[in-house]
Amino acid sequence: MAQWTSAVGAAQLARLITSQQDRPPVPGARRPPAYRLLADGIRLLVLEGRVPVAARLPAERELAVALTLSRTTVAAAYEALRGEGFLESRRGAGSWTAVPAGNPLPARGLEPLPPESLGSMIDLGCAALPAPEPWLTKAVQGALEELPPYAHTHGDYPAGLPALRRMLADRYTERGIPTMPEQIMVTTGAMGAIDAICSLFAGRGERIAVESPSYANILQLMRAAGVRLVPVAMASGLGGWDMDVWRQVLRDSAPRLAYVVADFHNPTGALASEEQRRAMVEAARSAGTVLVADETMAELQLDPGLAMPRPVCSFDPAGSTVITVGSASKAFWAGMRIGWVRAAPDVIRSLVAARAYADLGTPVLEQLAVNWLMRTGGWQEAVGIRRVQARDNRDALVAAVRRELPDWEFQVPRGGLTLWARAGGLSGSRLAEVGERVGVRVPSGPRFGVDGAFEGYVRLPFTVGGPVADEAAARLAAAARLVGTGAGGSGAEPPRTFVA
Repeated sequence: MAQWTSAVGAAQLARLITSQQDRPPVPGARRPPAYRLLADGIRLLVLEGRVPVAARLPAERELAVALTLSRTTVAAAYEALRGEGFLESRRGAGSWTAVPAGNPLPARGLEPLPPESLGSMIDLGCAALPAPEPWLTKAVQGALEELPPYAHTHGDYPAGLPALRRMLADRYTERGIPTMPEQIMVTTGAMGAIDAICSLFAGRGERIAVESPSYANILQLMRAAGVRLVPVAMASGLGGWDMDVWRQVLRDSAPRLAYVVADFHNPTGALASEEQRRAMVEAARSAGTVLVADETMAELQLDPGLAMPRPVCSFDPAGSTVITVGSASKAFWAGMRIGWVRAAPDVIRSLVAARAYADLGTPVLEQLAVNWLMRTGGWQEAVGIRRVQARDNRDALVAAVRRELPDWEFQVPRGGLTLWARAGGLSGSRLAEVGERVGVRVPSGPRFGVDGAFEGYVRLPFTVGGPVADEAAARLAAAARLVGTGAGGSGAEPPRTFVA
């Protein structure tokens, strides 16, 4: 049985390899032979995630024609990649990308460093901000006032409190997507929502298409469920979703689910256009794939005047293809573990029925608090505070990184909570390891990829500002100098940083 989960055409691979020629050569370096240049180009594309791991490469003859090279050159490049562990082949099945067995993926995420244990450490591992007071306190007080009637019941509401389901449905309707309370299930955070959806739709061994890179903790949740992840490479910078690639992957792999973050994607910050959203839904519908749209960042537009595109589910009026996930954790506070699912009523009924064997329901008091915020206008006030905090932090962090690390490459997103940075040719895993020793925790790029991609990247959240952002960048620069000079120590396993 072939071990590849997607395929890269000869013309597509040729375009990606040709695009690397825009990078300036190293001064004084001798030009390697053609096969070595080709092998290095493919290896870099895999490490950067622009070609997914487990992607079937074109036959030697096809790629030779596309690149105007001899077949001997392509064959030698493939053989070099096999010897280095970046390519596997089987007679009759072709060749597909891989990563060396000696480079294990640092996939696990541990709990954030407790606040009392931070000391002088600057923790950039968690993309979450402090609560937007006074609205957390007001919401809890309002919830306590409304609690007595519920205290006289059993307290189990597997689908969520009726009042909150109605409130969430009304909010979707106000956004132009008619929604009934029967289309809403309240969950314990967005992670609880994704877990429930995966359990219902994708059993062990099923395929799920995911953006590459994607949200690290969701990737780990899916791995733990035993599904097969099919990475779909994102376009460079903030370009986001290459719909030709998505159509090909969904058509060839026929995944049961596809998971996307179309609103200020985590980690890149990209925002999908309406055309991309429409095409994504159409491609999923044609392939018979259920599209899960994660909207947890959707309210965090940071640039004033930014017009947000319509939600992904607005392009699925029949409700047969798209399942939407939302949450209070990013827009309000990570400690408010309230999420929700919007889907067709029959899907909600199935999710609710399956919940009897999971967590049974979501805490009543927190549901009342979120409902109070949305009913009184406190939600919009709190989100406004959050946007100002995140925008100020983003601007301070960007300025500090540009000053301290001028060779790092990134594009500034217009919303969300994360910056995706190419670390000047350095290993993101080594930066994470050495960074912790100099007082800054940062998640490395491979945590956001499938099977070791994005080694040259790190993710920086908009959680610190002012002098702390300056100091964080200075410590990252110190770590970069140590890694660049080889003084960072042995190549030990990178620290397992939580990456919310």
